[in-house]
Amino acid sequence: MSRSFRYTFILAVVAVGTALAAVGGWRYARASAPVPGPIVLVSIDTLRADHLPAYGYTKGHTPAIDTLARDGVLFERAYAHAVQTLPSHVALLSGRLPFETGVRDDGDVVKPGERLLGQLLRDRGYRTGAAVSGGALRTETGIAQGFDFFDSDMPGQSSAEEPSATPIASGLFDDLTFASFAIRDGAKTEAIAERWLGSAGSNRLFLFVHLNEPHAPDAPTDRTPDLERYDAAIARADEVVGQLVRYLKRHQLYDQSTIVLTSDHGEGLGDHGEQAHGLFLYDEIVHVPLIVKQAESVGAGRRVRDVVQHIDIAPTILDLAKAPGAGGLRGRSLKPLLEGAGGLPALPVYAEAPYGHRRFGWSEIFSLTDESRRLIRSPQEEFYDLQRDPREHANLLGDGGPAAVDPAVERMRAALDRLTGAQSQEDATVESGNKVSTVERYRSAQALAGAHKWPAAIALLQDVLRDEPSAAPVWNLLSDLAMRAERYDLAADAADRAIELEAANPRPYLRKAAALLKMRRLDDAREFAEQARALAESEPRLRTIARVMVVFADARALQAQGHDEDSLALLEQAIADLQKVKGAAVAELHLAAAETLDRLDREEEAEAEFLQELRLNPQHVRARAALAAFYQRHGRTDEAAAATAAITRLSPTPDAYAVAARLWASLGDRKQAEATRAEARELFGPPRRAH
Repeated sequence: MSRSFRYTFILAVVAVGTALAAVGGWRYARASAPVPGPIVLVSIDTLRADHLPAYGYTKGHTPAIDTLARDGVLFERAYAHAVQTLPSHVALLSGRLPFETGVRDDGDVVKPGERLLGQLLRDRGYRTGAAVSGGALRTETGIAQGFDFFDSDMPGQSSAEEPSATPIASGLFDDLTFASFAIRDGAKTEAIAERWLGSAGSNRLFLFVHLNEPHAPDAPTDRTPDLERYDAAIARADEVVGQLVRYLKRHQLYDQSTIVLTSDHGEGLGDHGEQAHGLFLYDEIVHVPLIVKQAESVGAGRRVRDVVQHIDIAPTILDLAKAPGAGGLRGRSLKPLLEGAGGLPALPVYAEAPYGHRRFGWSEIFSLTDESRRLIRSPQEEFYDLQRDPREHANLLGDGGPAAVDPAVERMRAALDRLTGAQSQEDATVESGNKVSTVERYRSAQALAGAHKWPAAIALLQDVLRDEPSAAPVWNLLSDLAMRAERYDLAADAADRAIELEAANPRPYLRKAAALLKMRRLDDAREFAEQARALAESEPRLRTIARVMVVFADARALQAQGHDEDSLALLEQAIADLQKVKGAAVAELHLAAAETLDRLDREEEAEAEFLQELRLNPQHVRARAALAAFYQRHGRTDEAAAATAAITRLSPTPDAYAVAARLWASLGDRKQAEATRAEARELFGPPRRAH
């Protein structure tokens, strides 16, 4: 070999070695460096995984989420630990199970000093911001700890001129909306998130965005089936996600961003008898979507079958950000699965549903889910083979089934025993055998009200008032809930107590007037509405509502005298005046207009007013029964049957079942009438007879 050739060969080897080292160094730096751009966590409240096209659903339309799935890694089997909004989000932001954080219910609060993901990333030098769309995540719950910016201002909370989200207090006015139940349109939340991103002045950001669009439809106020309306709500949430993605792309942030999309829990939609969520732990409730779009779309299109869980999200984001290790996290990083570098040891997922126990004294429900099975304890046990029976119809422990002697059942029982034993110890530490405080009981009543559990909420408020008889806010809330439960005498009495304690406050006078209107004590209702109007001199909003109630009382009086044309003129005036006050509603105003229009043979207009009344108060038994009777009179039997079926589904009370049974009989469906009575007996026992 010549000297010149040796020299050339050595230079070539050095050049190749340098290039390989550079490539290796680039790969190492790329693997070990923190994510280069923003980290965005999007939680879409009450979103079932099996209602997304990315998870195989054929009826929905979610192009934005589909794009994230194509650009990211989709986890096919991700599970929640809690089936209410606050405890579920605390679990995914803390990396710890609900009994470890002490937040197991929407009525709980995050303990001061709890280190959530916002704080952990802020310690790493990230700017942290959040915008949420539901009152269950409002700042007062403590979930805002560690965020530089946290926007949870729901409509109607910051200004007397802003409308309320959803008036729930007997349709009176937005001041009575419970904070935990208030919601904000997702597009408005996303716009707030955009403004924060634009003002942060850095790409080293963590943004948490919560959207609240998908839920079980409150009421069939149109002719669209419930599932279609749920899917339409998912599509609206997807539009908001798309807007956020477009913002990131316009500002050249999308490619370098890490975007995590998930949900806090699913929705029953009638599966296993639950329309909404909070009571059960079946797959439609605990199976949630999880999509991770990494920077530069690393792993794009990968689908992961491993079982993962909410508490894995925080450690995963911390790992991607190269944040300092946080102690006390039960979850584990999913980075090996994101990289496709191997699996993780299989671990079963724990979930709990204490809502029924805390509110109604039922047994708590717990579950454990592994790669192919689910064990549910409540205290009776259910065991399902999720591969053969994904809809969980065949309880393999029923009637001494084959699973009764399955070793896998014993292993899952032992694991669940350990976890439920741990939560029992945690509860004992938190409660220390003391009586639950007045504030906690009041918050629990608010949470019950948000779930439309009026009787349980009323009982809890009455318990609070035995200890705090001078608590005017509690009397006011009791009046509201009694109206919802159609216990008008109680509503009026509670309003009287509030008036005694707050004689200069116009609100309890309006509550009293509303109850009296329901009882058709029109002169008395007019008197209290006039008193409210006089006291609301500096509150034009309340003055307008009081004036509307006076006009409504006059219209009712004309109706009683058979003067429908004159009554309708006043009702239309009242409705027009009320429309000037954003978010306000007076109970049964639209119902009165509907019944009057029907008597005047104005069918189309009457139907519109019936439906508007039910939009404002979906659980209103009398209004829904009136709508069913309206459809029956006009020969619309299918719609009459649908309206009748909705009565017990939306208001499962003894009175509602009695009304529905009578309507089924009037429709000629005696079999369904008897089935409704039988179901009522099963739920509430034999009917009480008057003596």
